[in-house]
Amino acid sequence: MTPTSPVVDAPGAVRAYPRGRRARLGTFVALIAVLLAAIALSITVGANPIGPGTVLDTITGGGDDESRFIVWEQRVPRTAVGAVVGIALGIAGALIQAFTRNPLADPGILGVNSGAAFAVAVGIVFFGVTDISGYVWFACAGALIVTFGVYAIGATGRGAASPIRLTLAGIAVGAVLSGATTGLTLTHPDAFDRMRGWNAGSLLERGYDVLTPVVPLLVIGLVLAFGVSSAMNSMALGEDTARAQGVNVARTRVLVLVAVTLLAGTATAVAGPIGFVGLMVPHVVRWTFGPDQRRIVAGSFLLSPILVLLSDVVGRIVVLPSEMPVGIVTAFVGAPVLIVLVRRRNASAL
Repeated sequence: MTPTSPVVDAPGAVRAYPRGRRARLGTFVALIAVLLAAIALSITVGANPIGPGTVLDTITGGGDDESRFIVWEQRVPRTAVGAVVGIALGIAGALIQAFTRNPLADPGILGVNSGAAFAVAVGIVFFGVTDISGYVWFACAGALIVTFGVYAIGATGRGAASPIRLTLAGIAVGAVLSGATTGLTLTHPDAFDRMRGWNAGSLLERGYDVLTPVVPLLVIGLVLAFGVSSAMNSMALGEDTARAQGVNVARTRVLVLVAVTLLAGTATAVAGPIGFVGLMVPHVVRWTFGPDQRRIVAGSFLLSPILVLLSDVVGRIVVLPSEMPVGIVTAFVGAPVLIVLVRRRNASAL
């Protein structure tokens, strides 16, 4: 029997409040506090030595020209980009794992990363794109086109586009596009040089000029993700059960694919392919909050930006005076943590 404690809703009314719910609420509050601390670290720590007092003074309207430039023109926009990219990748990972019923799935399994990379290579080689603001639109378009192409391939033939068929189609299309991207970059050395930083997954020189244009796409993806989370709980019990509960299975599948593509596609477009965030964060959240998809999406919303921001902070200082791309740091952090987590039944079970 679950221990409970009385909670008064109104004078004379008492109901039971499960401690488990209180513990989950406390964990959410702790994640919010850690996220705020990660944001503060991201604004405070960097290659340019500025003390916390100077940063605080600059944030409140003081500081000199140099500190204002570093804080407001470099670190604050970079922190905003890192937080948004982390949120998008974490929630996309949670959705695709629930959708495919595969605990080792990540957003790239539908060809999102491969489509974005191929489009960037095409933009550089054939259209002369030279800066990040140009990469964004090519990457977004590539992710969208390839994902819906994967869905079209998975839907051909008999039966509906099942998660297994979509996964196989995504892997096949991604492999083809990865080879094509490699061929383009090897035959055009200039394209290879320009794509190196983007391919590593980096927040360096990412600011509002890159983030602002794609915010509407991210907002739509977030709304869809939270909207389908309840239906995903029903679908976890089986499609027949979901239909009996009034869930439109076909529509839910399409909405999940759209949400994953918008979130992962735009995040990849902005920062490049950052691995392990969408793969690892849902495991940690599922282990902490249980299998309820609504809690997993909400927990990923808080935990994934923490991982990205702290990884970015580590990347700034670990190889001074240079920087290590955040995608490399998340790989170093994510690989051992994921190995430990997937060995736990509660973490890996869907």
